[in-house]
Amino acid sequence: MENETIYILAIESSCDDTSAAVLNDKKVLSNVTATQKIHEEYGGVVPELASRAHQQNIVPVVHQALRKANIDKKLVSAIAFTRGPGLMGSLLVGTSFAKSLALGLNVPLIEVNHMQAHILAHFIDGQNDGVPHFPFLAMTISGGHTQIVLVKDYFNMEILGETLDDAVGEAYDKSAKILGLPYPGGPLVDKNAQEGNPNAFPFPKPKVDGLNFSFSGLKTSILYFIQRETAKNPDFVAENLQDICASIQKTIVNILMDKLKKAVKKTGITQIAIGGGVSANSGIRKALKEAETNLGWTTFIPSFEYCTDNAAMIGIVGYLKYQQEEFTNQGVTAKARYVLDGRR
Repeated sequence: MENETIYILAIESSCDDTSAAVLNDKKVLSNVTATQKIHEEYGGVVPELASRAHQQNIVPVVHQALRKANIDKKLVSAIAFTRGPGLMGSLLVGTSFAKSLALGLNVPLIEVNHMQAHILAHFIDGQNDGVPHFPFLAMTISGGHTQIVLVKDYFNMEILGETLDDAVGEAYDKSAKILGLPYPGGPLVDKNAQEGNPNAFPFPKPKVDGLNFSFSGLKTSILYFIQRETAKNPDFVAENLQDICASIQKTIVNILMDKLKKAVKKTGITQIAIGGGVSANSGIRKALKEAETNLGWTTFIPSFEYCTDNAAMIGIVGYLKYQQEEFTNQGVTAKARYVLDGRR
């Protein structure tokens, strides 16, 4: 197996993005994603519509990934797919397709934990920040998850802290909705924040013990603040949008950085890697880079294309598992709640 040319075809369908990628060892040959626009009019992902769109998208996306990689499907060494966590209907589409394709091509099947993939995306070849060395701390920040993970090895991970309610991505999107911004609102909060005064409006930071997070209280305080101010001035949001966004962003970034500092103090580990859709946020990226200078950390931020849900990150886990011949069988089922326990 050491001298074998390994091609992993990877499939990701955990939420509302249908993605397929082809990797040759740790190198990405293609990474194709179809984003579902239908959810914008509903202000959030509608699970039933998401699963239907995956059914429409998965065949053309996989076909395009193979074509862009310029390899015949007969050369594929294994199929890697997201087993969970995620929306059950969406996961079922990817899982069923992966199982059928693996059976048809007579190649091994590799299940991947979506959150583990966000962490191991750092090991894809060609990224600017290089590769973290074990052990390191990973902070996974997305629409569905906020976790601090001690990464001892590729498949030896321990969750040190996680959100008790809303994930950080939800906090961004729900804040955006309160401000009347369209879905997905997180990137729009970030964009407006870059032009605003982060000290304009102080918001309270929740007091949560240990390394766990909570964002529901922040969301409520933002809602009450906006209701109070617009009662006095109906144009308050329009007149202060950039300052409000900057103040929200500062509060969220401070919450994340405070917990990371605690984790560093607790573990003595100063190598920090982030992953997940919110790792594309400019405020978080800036705070991490400042920590390198001010705190002596070494930080790793994935390339933008590997921040949001994508199949390349599924593929890198697939490659690492393939090397260990860690395959699953045709009896595997999708798992909406899929705890990160190291190996999975």
